[in-house]
Amino acid sequence: MRFIDLDAQYRLIAADLAERFQRVHRHGRYVLGPEVEELEATLARRVGIRACVTVSSGTDALLLALMALGIGAGDEVITSPFSFAAPAEAVALLGAQVVFADIDPRSYNLDPEAVEEVITPRSRAIIAVSLFGQCAEFDRLGAIAERHGLTLIEDAAQSLGATYRGRQAGGLAHVGCTSFYPSKPLGCYGDGGACFTADPVLAERLRRLRSHGQERPFRHVQLGINCRLDSLQAAVLLAKLPLLEQEAQTRAGVAQHYSGALAELVTVPWIAPWNASAHSCYTIATPEREALREWLGRLDIPHTVYYPEPLHHQPALAAYTDPLAQLPHAEQCCREVLSLPIHPYLDRADQDRVIAAVRRFFADRSVSVDG
Repeated sequence: MRFIDLDAQYRLIAADLAERFQRVHRHGRYVLGPEVEELEATLARRVGIRACVTVSSGTDALLLALMALGIGAGDEVITSPFSFAAPAEAVALLGAQVVFADIDPRSYNLDPEAVEEVITPRSRAIIAVSLFGQCAEFDRLGAIAERHGLTLIEDAAQSLGATYRGRQAGGLAHVGCTSFYPSKPLGCYGDGGACFTADPVLAERLRRLRSHGQERPFRHVQLGINCRLDSLQAAVLLAKLPLLEQEAQTRAGVAQHYSGALAELVTVPWIAPWNASAHSCYTIATPEREALREWLGRLDIPHTVYYPEPLHHQPALAAYTDPLAQLPHAEQCCREVLSLPIHPYLDRADQDRVIAAVRRFFADRSVSVDG
């Protein structure tokens, strides 16, 4: 059993992938070649947004979005403390201050009320992470951003393929950012990412910034970086894209099977009725997390913890945020969450093996306590 099985997926696309690779080798445009152009147009249509600008990673997508918005020293950007480090890291790299708002403990996403409480005159933007595949409350967050003159940025690194009130993840804010890391719902065979926006001026700025700020070859009109997507990775993504919707539905079925069997024992994922999650992770919560981890390890059941430490406790961010911030929901989640295997190729026998292991753990604990 694997936590994520990319081999099974590869076997489905191997022939198409080989043909696409040969095409790249024949034309020789390995950076920003026709595959990149095709991918950007296809993703923009799928997300229902005017422009998709591909980049070299999800972190670079966030960094580029902030650069394009002019975020820098003296500015504050509000984001989640319960997430991978990339959103906060991108803010700090530009010399801005990271302000954390606590999360909704049901969805693990930013709590809009907590966001509004930390807005100051220096606030410039909100980065809302759609964690574990479920979109954040973008209508409420968008209303808050508009009321205070802020820019709302969507971090859809884990949610591409999900929907929020019928709208596609990636297209829910002024600018959306996603990752194509191999384990993501749409992943390449290396690093990759993209920005989405309906703003043509912002899209053009993003394109310049990803290529050293060039408006044409050797004409640099602003300081940029080098973070372009290569054509081979675009070819991988084009081969995988037709699988995205069906894989999301299959993961949803796995999640439903898990939840039906485990809801009486642990806190299972809560999905808002207006959301369709991409189920990029299946994350339970229990105060007995550490003992359960040890038990699953003995049984060779793959599992991991996303995330064991909140971002406001990370040493690298100490100079850019308030390490003494009171964020109790995020801190509790870091103590209790545990992610179980979920992918489209996890068969029912392996799902039942995971379920049996978790149920046996709690049954044995119950016998021990009763005894």
